[in-house]
Amino acid sequence: MMAHQSGIIGFPLRLLARENYERLVKLKGERHVALLTGEEKIIPPGARWFSCTVEAMPLDRKVDFVGIDEIQLAADPDRGHIFTDRLLHARGKGETLFLGAETIRGLLRQLVPGITIETRERLSRLTNIGPVNLTRLPPRSAIVAFSATEVYAIAEAIQQKRGGCAIIMGRLSPRTRNAQVALYQNRDVDYLVATDAIGMGLNMDVDHVALAALHKFDGQNSRALTPQEVAQITGRAGRGMRDGTFGTTASCPPMSQQLVKAVEDHEFEAIKAVYWRQTALDYTSPETLLNSLMRKPPRPGLITGRTASDLDVLTGLMQMDDIREVARGHRATELLWDVCQIPDFRKLGDGSHTRLCARLFLDLLKHRRIPPAWMEGQLRGLDRLDGDMDTLMHRLSGVRVCAYVAARTGWMHQSRQWQERCRAVEDRLSDTLHERLKERFVNRRATALLRRPEPGAASEALHAVTPQNRIIVEGHEVGQIVGFTMQIDTPADSREGDLLRRAGRRALRQAMPARIRHFLTQDISRFTLTDDRQIHWEGAPIATLVRGDDLFHPLIQLLPGEFQDNHQSRQVQTHLQALMTERISTVLEFFFRLEDKLQDSPTLRGLYYRLREDGGTTPTLPEDRTLTPAERKRLHRSGVRIGWRQVYCPQLFRPACLPMMVLLHNIWHDRQQATPDAARICLTSDGHPIPPPGWEKAGPVHVRLDRLDALLSTLRPHGRQPGRNIMAPDTLASSLGIKAALLPALLKSLNIPHHAPQPLSTGQYGVASPLIILGRTGRRDTRPSGRQKGTERRRNRQQKPSAGRRERKAAQKQADSPFAALRNWSSGRSS
Repeated sequence: MMAHQSGIIGFPLRLLARENYERLVKLKGERHVALLTGEEKIIPPGARWFSCTVEAMPLDRKVDFVGIDEIQLAADPDRGHIFTDRLLHARGKGETLFLGAETIRGLLRQLVPGITIETRERLSRLTNIGPVNLTRLPPRSAIVAFSATEVYAIAEAIQQKRGGCAIIMGRLSPRTRNAQVALYQNRDVDYLVATDAIGMGLNMDVDHVALAALHKFDGQNSRALTPQEVAQITGRAGRGMRDGTFGTTASCPPMSQQLVKAVEDHEFEAIKAVYWRQTALDYTSPETLLNSLMRKPPRPGLITGRTASDLDVLTGLMQMDDIREVARGHRATELLWDVCQIPDFRKLGDGSHTRLCARLFLDLLKHRRIPPAWMEGQLRGLDRLDGDMDTLMHRLSGVRVCAYVAARTGWMHQSRQWQERCRAVEDRLSDTLHERLKERFVNRRATALLRRPEPGAASEALHAVTPQNRIIVEGHEVGQIVGFTMQIDTPADSREGDLLRRAGRRALRQAMPARIRHFLTQDISRFTLTDDRQIHWEGAPIATLVRGDDLFHPLIQLLPGEFQDNHQSRQVQTHLQALMTERISTVLEFFFRLEDKLQDSPTLRGLYYRLREDGGTTPTLPEDRTLTPAERKRLHRSGVRIGWRQVYCPQLFRPACLPMMVLLHNIWHDRQQATPDAARICLTSDGHPIPPPGWEKAGPVHVRLDRLDALLSTLRPHGRQPGRNIMAPDTLASSLGIKAALLPALLKSLNIPHHAPQPLSTGQYGVASPLIILGRTGRRDTRPSGRQKGTERRRNRQQKPSAGRRERKAAQKQADSPFAALRNWSSGRSS
């Protein structure tokens, strides 16, 4: 066309008309290029080249060149009559060019005698690879479905399994469609999900086309796709010198061998007829107009198509009383038919489009212009960015109707301003729709992680770990390092979670050695030991303590981490083991030093080893009571006490050491026990079912060992006179930190004789019986002690009595006995 001084070219899509208009502007300048579509009209005074939709071509303008793209659409039952009319009547003064499929060759020769046909062979091949699951589709694939519902469902699956996709549908505005195409072309996504609108006018970097169905609803019936339609759609794959592939996917069955052969070999049934409708119309009245539209085709090769939407609107308007009254004469009938040409972009099917046309017809007939208030109200209601994708697409359809009305010559005052206003609203809605589509169907991060490297590119994705331990892959944050594990930013059970973990592990291949080197420089102050036996570093658990060879030497068990080999994990474990040993040795330093202090005494050294084996306390054995005073004193100075029941080190159970002791006991005995308050004397069994280290069970409570010894020394009856009972001190319960009602059970468990307090019964007055600690009962124990026995033996050796003395002493004893008195009393009575 640009080789001529002027020209008009008609495209099947508004999108193509706009794209080529922009190309012409760059080449020829804005003042020489015009754009005519149903919704846009840009005609500079000096325009010489026109980019149009086929419907909007200005046939009354004489130009050197006329071109029609996709001329085989003359066989389309809905729009075919428009293309047929251009085929029969549109001519350039110097050249007329029809571009289309080989299938219309024979019919062109028949309808346009003398036509010259040039063939451009496809330079690449299409190859069928059969059905492919959605999860296995190669990158740079286009999936084609035939309804919005199917498109959304497939797009959702692609987003979840392959990272995201672009969307192409006929309902999208050109701006939104271009933005989605750019999303795909810029490789922000590797997949495209589209309706069969992709099959016309979109040349993209597609390697594979997969059909999700082999049937479509054509507006009246559900029918199988023709081989020509399949070829038109799958022909998007490859292009130029690059071969492409095609097949089926999702639940679609494989293509038949005949269909595959037809597509691969480009063997299609020739078009035998095209659709036609009368263009020489009679505007005498609506009835005559309708009759002229219904005329039969005048020659072979032309057939009548479906009833188009404009004809349906005309029929509907003719049935309205107010329209019939005013639609009289040539001018009114011609205006009526012009109004019927308004496309039904909304396709609601509820008669609203017919009512809209009626309103506009009456306004134009009465006022010769459409009131600005109507347009303002329409655009104000449509210029809203809330709602879902379908709502936005519905508003875009309404804006397209307004734009068509504003673009009609003479229908509105200041039509140029209204076109710009419609364009601005459409752009805002289009941009919002594009963002909604991206939010729902595009996961840029997952797409970047899934993308395979192109030939010649680096095989590894770019990755790094920030000083804040965030993991970056291809510019996207995928997670962070926590301890020696990796936390991803999505649920672990999602497919994206698997992708992020794989990408994160690749990033850690270089980061982990440096992190371990940093870890090996850390001292014990950088770690936290929790009550649940775990060791935390930088706020994250990295290891847990488990039972070792003895209570004071637990072992380190690393938690699962992203270690690359056993050497790395051994380094971490060895360092942690050394730090843990250092920590225990520091906290319990005085206890471990006892071994050196008592090393020279076998007896005391053996007692110390018992303390080590039993965890700081060991039952008092009889031999422990036979220690010499010097040994007892030495133990006391070393911090060891020999109690009534236990031998223990009180310092182990002071606040500085008690948490560590409880933790070590929990590890050794495999239990979870909270650290008690070291200042508490008694602990209830409810809060501590098992006595913590340093406490001993005494009935309903656990008593601290040092206070237990003091209690036994005070209350046990040894050393008091027989029958010497004492009243328990009033402060006994409070000094132990327990309720007074628990004292009897506590004393009973300690085998301390007592009388429980007795409350006054009904009718009694005075002081109630208090808690009484009983002394020794029965006769005085005359058994001598060990020292008394030795003294008596020495005395007996010095003063051994004679036999006569022993006899006299026995006789005296018999005379003093009560039986002797009884005998004397019995003998006197008998005498």
